[in-house]
Amino acid sequence: MNARTRARTSVLIGALLVAALGGGGADVATALEIGKPAPDFTLPATTGEKISLSQFRGKLVLIEFYGAAFVPT
Repeated sequence: MNARTRARTSVLIGALLVAALGGGGADVATALEIGKPAPDFTLPATTGEKISLSQFRGKLVLIEFYGAAFVPT
C-alpha cells in the first residue's frame, strides 16, 4: 500500500469514527441500518485535497475503531 492510499484510508477511518461518535444528536441505533450503504461525507486529507467516501464506491473500505490511547503501527 503506497503512502497516498494509506493517507486516504487513515482519513476515511478517522472520518467514520468522528461521524459515529458525533452523530449530530441522531440515535445511532436508527441512524444507520446494517447492510445499507454508508452516507457520503467529505473531509480534508493531510495533503489539503478533499476526499469523499463516494470516491471509493465499488471498492472495499475497511473501517477500524480503536481507543484514543492506542497508536496503530
